[in-house]
Amino acid sequence: MAAGAASKTDRVGGDTARVSVVVIAGYHDPVETREMRYFVAVAEELHFGRAAQRLAIAQPPLSRAIQQLERRLGVVLLHRTARAITLTEAGSVLLREARIALDAVEAAERRTRRAAADQPGVVLATKAGASSELLSKLLHAYAAEPGAVAVEVMLCGPGQPESLLRNGRADVALLHRPFDTTAGFDTEDLHTEQQVVVLPAGHPLADRAHVRLAEVDTLTNLPLPRWPGRDGSYPEGPGPQVRDHTQLFQLIALGLACAIVPESLRTQLRDDHAVVPVPDAPAVTTVIAWPPHSRSKAVADLVHTATRL
Repeated sequence: MAAGAASKTDRVGGDTARVSVVVIAGYHDPVETREMRYFVAVAEELHFGRAAQRLAIAQPPLSRAIQQLERRLGVVLLHRTARAITLTEAGSVLLREARIALDAVEAAERRTRRAAADQPGVVLATKAGASSELLSKLLHAYAAEPGAVAVEVMLCGPGQPESLLRNGRADVALLHRPFDTTAGFDTEDLHTEQQVVVLPAGHPLADRAHVRLAEVDTLTNLPLPRWPGRDGSYPEGPGPQVRDHTQLFQLIALGLACAIVPESLRTQLRDDHAVVPVPDAPAVTTVIAWPPHSRSKAVADLVHTATRL
């Protein structure tokens, strides 16, 4: 068997997840998607009891399943003590790869069902409030194309468009580098812009021609916001927890935070905000992304329309 991993699906449709397996090179027994789901739950919770509750199964069979997985792979995935569970290096690798594999299985299921739908359409995911003008122009231009199909737009939080594209809930997405990871997707760059810092109106820095990142970091009375990660948890830090730009901009107007954002978000600001360019902040590039194996004519037409804009 060649080195690496390969996936095998015996049936396409409603039962795909039950029969899909991932064959780990060098091992005779395949790792089942069920085992990967069990491991991901334990690795994310770092607690067998919470993982079992999340999976709606009893704890003893979950523990046995993880032990069997470790024996099969010939590696230790978890360090267990009386007080805590931590991931080994091998466990961290399997967590990352298992998430990708499970997303691929879910994507296959969802896209297969959508392909069989009576009414063809395309699902486009994008961050709410981002690239609003570009999105409006894209939808208008695509609707005028011969053979255009219905486009369902999913407006979501930071980081979610990438996840929706990977797990098959979306067929295409507008992503933003460097905030989103585009590895594994086909992409076309659409627009690159600089970033600005948004401050409360009347702030001492508001009249400056520009500020540096280091100066923004010194604004301890206006901490940068904390956005949720993929698992919904927030990183440690002094800044307020936020989930969308409406919430963020209200906090800034109240003098409780500042934020570094793409320049195009100026259009969402009010008179109680001030904007100053930050030339040493990384530029933000909006891209349209889709799965490399996509054979959807509707996706191809939508991408072509976007690149023409």
